[in-house]
Amino acid sequence: SAEIQSQGSKARVFGEMLHVDIPFPIPEPDGCKSGIQCPIQKGHSYSYLNKLPVKSEYPSIKLIVKWELVDDQDQMLFCWKIPVQITS
Repeated sequence: SAEIQSQGSKARVFGEMLHVDIPFPIPEPDGCKSGIQCPIQKGHSYSYLNKLPVKSEYPSIKLIVKWELVDDQDQMLFCWKIPVQITS
């Protein structure tokens, strides 16, 4: 459940390679258009659904995808890391 109030939310996605965060563009960074009912209210629970398109030009690689959702003040609402393997 949310620990802060916020009018909106925004996703930031990175590929973590050799301890460097490389930004991954996602088609819909707006959390309010990805299942979260905005404004976000303290103590309420929310469901979030989004996609990470894998383009054919991406190299075959193992990496960690770091997905953050931040509030209006750039404070972290949540963050998770997913081990990913891209194969050609």
